[in-house]
Amino acid sequence: MITLEINGLRASVEEGMTLLEAAKFLGFPIPTLCHMEGLSPYGACRLCVVEIGEGERTKLVSSCTYPAQDGMKVRTASARVVKARKMVLELLLASCPQSKVIQDLAAAHNIRQQRFRQEHEDCINCGLCVRMCEEQMMAKAIGFRGRGQDRSVGTPFDIKSDVCRLCGGCIYVCPACQLRCTYTEPDKAICGGCANLSPSCLEKPEFDDMMCYMNPCVDCETNKD
Repeated sequence: MITLEINGLRASVEEGMTLLEAAKFLGFPIPTLCHMEGLSPYGACRLCVVEIGEGERTKLVSSCTYPAQDGMKVRTASARVVKARKMVLELLLASCPQSKVIQDLAAAHNIRQQRFRQEHEDCINCGLCVRMCEEQMMAKAIGFRGRGQDRSVGTPFDIKSDVCRLCGGCIYVCPACQLRCTYTEPDKAICGGCANLSPSCLEKPEFDDMMCYMNPCVDCETNKD
């Protein structure tokens, strides 16, 4: 067992746990997109970032890939973390504005308008489909090709794979395949159908961390001026 501090709570967790696993074990929610139980951690979307360290020597790391270490101090919902997650979500929303999964995540983080030019891509390179095909279906029918902005998912040489069983596992886990809205205007890129309440505590200068971790947050209802 190792001992670390998460959001001011000192606790012991099993050695080998990631920060994401440790936080969830203690009841602290962390949003994820490219992470899924049963698949190896990938750390592609950066949505699960947390802040580690203290004072001026802190840094943001992806909690799904970073191992929990003895004596570590972690903050899962500091103002810096929430700001970084919102930026990541806005970029994801620009890439795939019709994704139901991304829309719901954006709404939950109080993002009401998408500021970046919409690309309407059909892939955000989260790697879920590649890992599902390799690790659960044992097929390796698809994989990543190219690097940087040319990186994409497909079969080698774009030739139909003879090991693909048409199981549909790649479609099942793909957040870009789960479409909902068809709006193209930036101010309508988010569904807004869910009445998600954002933590007003982070909007006050005296707070640098969330005061609670309720979902949905009711802070704005209990502390109205």
